[in-house]
Amino acid sequence: MKITEIPEAVVLANGEYPQAAVPSKILSLGKYVVCCDGAANRYIEEGFTPDAIIGDGDSLKEEYKVRYAEIVHRISEQDSNDQTKAIRYLLSQGKRHIAIVGATGKREDHTLGNISLLMEYACMGADVRSYTDYGVFIPCCGVTEIEVETGQQISIFNFTAKNLKADGLQYPIYCFTNWWQGTLNCAIADKITIEGDGQYLLFVNY
Repeated sequence: MKITEIPEAVVLANGEYPQAAVPSKILSLGKYVVCCDGAANRYIEEGFTPDAIIGDGDSLKEEYKVRYAEIVHRISEQDSNDQTKAIRYLLSQGKRHIAIVGATGKREDHTLGNISLLMEYACMGADVRSYTDYGVFIPCCGVTEIEVETGQQISIFNFTAKNLKADGLQYPIYCFTNWWQGTLNCAIADKITIEGDGQYLLFVNY
């Protein structure tokens, strides 16, 4: 597995608009771009046209609601956020390989929520990653092999995994019970292998 791949679809969430090279490239090369409601405002102002706009419509500019009425999918239920609505929409279209950008920043509570939801999306059948300006979050289960560069920083956040172990990392890992315990590890090879019985989340710094 490589940490950067061009996906089938990209979800642009309404956090900080991507500035770094990796998320900006993924967004610009996205074959199918879904904007979460208010995120469409900036995307359109940057000169792009989304393939779909999804959300409850509360933060989308009125002029864009009219101009892009044919691609606006208004989903008013409040039991899930717009990012989740976008993922469900893409899965219903048969698109599984999905990248999310713009999911962090602005509000820390939204950031934590958006990151933790990656585990649910994986359970729903999505091959999903969330790219920030600093690295990529990858939900994992079982055995994961990732191509990296020696010296690249890696963090592991345990959700349900038992018997966690790894090859190619500077520090040994174990069944972490707090998120901070798996942070700030480092690759000592060009490929790392992580194994665990259950779910864990990787963050790979660019």
